[in-house]
Parts: sequence; C-alpha cells; structure tokens
Amino acid sequence: MNPLLLTDGYKLGHKEQYPEGTTVVYSNWTPRKSRVEGIDNVVFFGLQYFIKEYLIKRFNKDFFNQPKDIVTLEYKKYVDNYLGIDYNISHIEALHDLGYLPIQIKALPEGTEVPIRVPMFTLVNTKPEFFWLTNYLETLLSSVIWQPCTSATIAKQYRKILTQFASQTDKENLEFVTWQGHDFSMRGMSGTESAILSGMGHALSFSGSDTLPVAKAFETFYNTDVTKELVIGSVNATEHSVMCAGSKDDEIGTFRRLLETYPTGILSIVSDTWDLWKVLTEYLPILKEEILERDGKLVIRPDSGDPVDIICGCAHENPIVSKGVIELLWDEFGGTINNQGYKVLNPKIGAIYGDSITIDRATQICERLKQKGFASTNVVLGIGSFTYQYNTRDTFGFAMKATYVEVNNEGREIFKDPITDDGTKKSAKGLMQLFKIDGQITLKDQVSKAEEDLGLLKTVFIDGKLIVDDHLTQIRERLKC
Repeated sequence: MNPLLLTDGYKLGHKEQYPEGTTVVYSNWTPRKSRVEGIDNVVFFGLQYFIKEYLIKRFNKDFFNQPKDIVTLEYKKYVDNYLGIDYNISHIEALHDLGYLPIQIKALPEGTEVPIRVPMFTLVNTKPEFFWLTNYLETLLSSVIWQPCTSATIAKQYRKILTQFASQTDKENLEFVTWQGHDFSMRGMSGTESAILSGMGHALSFSGSDTLPVAKAFETFYNTDVTKELVIGSVNATEHSVMCAGSKDDEIGTFRRLLETYPTGILSIVSDTWDLWKVLTEYLPILKEEILERDGKLVIRPDSGDPVDIICGCAHENPIVSKGVIELLWDEFGGTINNQGYKVLNPKIGAIYGDSITIDRATQICERLKQKGFASTNVVLGIGSFTYQYNTRDTFGFAMKATYVEVNNEGREIFKDPITDDGTKKSAKGLMQLFKIDGQITLKDQVSKAEEDLGLLKTVFIDGKLIVDDHLTQIRERLKC
C-alpha cells in the first residue's frame, strides 16, 4: 500500500488549512501521562524500526520507486471518492518528483528512560514546500511507535520488581532474572506487527520469549546476529493438545514418555490439563527418581486459576491446595537454604505460570513466596497479552504535537492548553532543548535554534537517510543504567 494512504482522513485537508506562507512545522513525540502506578519514566524504543520499515523501505518500495502516474492517480482515486471532491494532488506529485522524504528527526538514544512530559524525538520538514508532511506522518508514526515504547516500559517494571525480590531472597542468582519474565503474548496481540513490536520491547529487559519472529526482527532492524549473541531463547514445552492426546487415564505415561523424549535440558510440561494437584502429589513422587537422574530440569506449568494462590498457596480446606505449587515441589524434591535464609528448589525441578499475569500479581507472588521463606527465583512468569494487549496509546499519554512553525519567515512558538483539560494535554511551546540535571533528562522549551542544536536530541534521520543505526546490545545496556 502507498504509505501516504496510511493516515487519518482529516490530514488530507491540513495543507490548505495552515496559514498562507507556512514553511516550517516542528513537532515532537512525548509521553504526557502515566496511567500505571509506580511508573514515572517511559522507555524510548521502536523509532529505528519505524524509520527502516516505513520511512525508508515502504516509502521507497511503494511510493518513490513506483511509476509516478500510477501511484499518484491511485492516491487521487481513493481521496476523491473518500472526500467527494476533485482533490489537488500536486503536492503528492512534487514529493514523488523529489524522490525522498524531506524530514529531519532528532531523537534521544533508544533504550533511554524518559520522564513524563519530556519529548523523545522531534520532527521537522527540511524543505519549505513540504511543511505539510511533518504532521501528515503523525498517524502512521503514532500507530507504530506507541506500542514498543509501552511494552518496553512495562517489561522494565517487571524486571525492576523481579530484580528487587531476587536481591532480597536470592542475590547469588540475580542473573536468572533475565529468564524469569517470559513473553507468552503473541497469540493474544492485535496482529503480527503488534506482537513483534511488543515482543521486541519485552526483550530489552528479558531474554525469555516465545515470540519467535522477534529474533528475525532484531536482526533486520537492530543489527543483531542470533548465531553470535543471545537475542531471545526458550525451551522445549508441551501444550494441552499433547497432554490430551496421551489420554487422561495415562497422564503419568505422557510425563514419562516426555522425560524419555528429552533426556537433557529444560523441559516444561503443562500440568493442569486435568488435575494439577494429582500431578504434584501422585505422579511426581512416582517419577521422582527419573526426574532426579535426568540431565536437566523439569518445569511444572499450571495454566489456570488465580496465579498468586496456585503458586503460593492460600487458605483452603484442602491442605494440598493451601500449600501451593512451590511448597509442594519443595516437600517432594527439597532443595537448599541460601545465604539469605530462603529456600531454593532442587535444580532438577521448577515452575512457570503463564496465564493472566500482571504487574500486581507478579509482585504478590514474589512477596508471598518471600513471606513463606522461599526465594522469588523459584518461579518463572509467562507474561502474555493480559499484560501487553491491555494497553493503549493513552497508557502513557503519547502524542505528537507541533510547537513551532514559521510563517512568512517569522518563527511562531505555538502550543495547546485546553481549559477543559486537567493539564495532561497542555503542550510545550516553541523549539526544545533537552539536557540533564543530576542525571535526570529535563526539558527547556522556547529556546533558540542554536540552543536546540546543543541539546541531547541528535539527528537520526534526514532527507531519506538513516544517520544512527543502533545495535540491540547498545540499547539493552542503556536500559540497565
């Protein structure tokens, strides 16, 4: 599809609506509000993907490299019938004649944690006749960028929580945290691009992921090589169809067959197809010697019920249920007491829970395990679409707004500040400079062009060319800081 069709319909008339003599439109992309408790900084991520995939690949393939008459008349066909007018496409024809996007993007480095109300990047046109293009790109840009930023931010919060509890209960095993949050979200996302972008955001903080195309995407857009570095990884794992095919009457036989099929490495078996508690208290004791003699770890995966209660136990008339998965595994397989005094399961056995995990439930699981004397690292959490799909652009209030224009060679500092709003939608004003005070990124607006040039925002794209081409490793390192 011609990428110029990837826009909101109301953008089509804006070229004529700007004041006559407009030659510059300068806009910014900013998270304006956090609707997630405990998050005040938003991870910037996904712009390099957007630039490579859309501003370069798709604009070249589906617009600039197409015959002018064909691509412009196709555009006119849809717009004419959409608006019911004879639409003037001379500006579209002029853009095709130019052969590239006359846009400059200045951005912070990806992986930077950006305070609320501080811009992540700015856009401005580089040729006066294409002033209309800056905000024309808003719709496409917004639809692509908000999700990787949002998922990367939420994943970072999971990482922060899991690291905090691991430090308190199993600090000798902190490196395990990179595997403790596992992306299970692909099937529940709004589409494959959504799943990939969200999955890439998750993978900035964690190595565990079942969203396989993330590996290819990082090679394509962020210069990785899966043969030389760890991008994402996972393990052999079953699904309910496998367990059902083995029959309810011989579930223990299915377990035994799987243990024989995978004599080494980590093996995750979904264990609540019928009766989780029977698996834990009847089947595993029978299979204990086979599990202990195996060169690897068997991971038990419950997949239904309240995650906190299933993992940690709860008040219940059945004493087995009241103990929960981790305590029952400890009762059968034991483990060690670490230097901090917390129980760590035998390395031959473990657990993962991958249904309806949220930040709050993850926190509760870790806290209740700690209260029971267990290290938080005894469980892996499968973080799925119940976390990553339950968000919108408004989760962090993302918006692209113009704050500076030039009309008849006169600069104008512009802004919005609706009287009916609570202040969320109030924009900055004029050109912007970002700088650090005590390590915190800070915004100063209404600056001169010289001041703007001296700020932290650096050119990453200009006139159809990518200037900064980051590597996943660099982005992950920034996010650790």
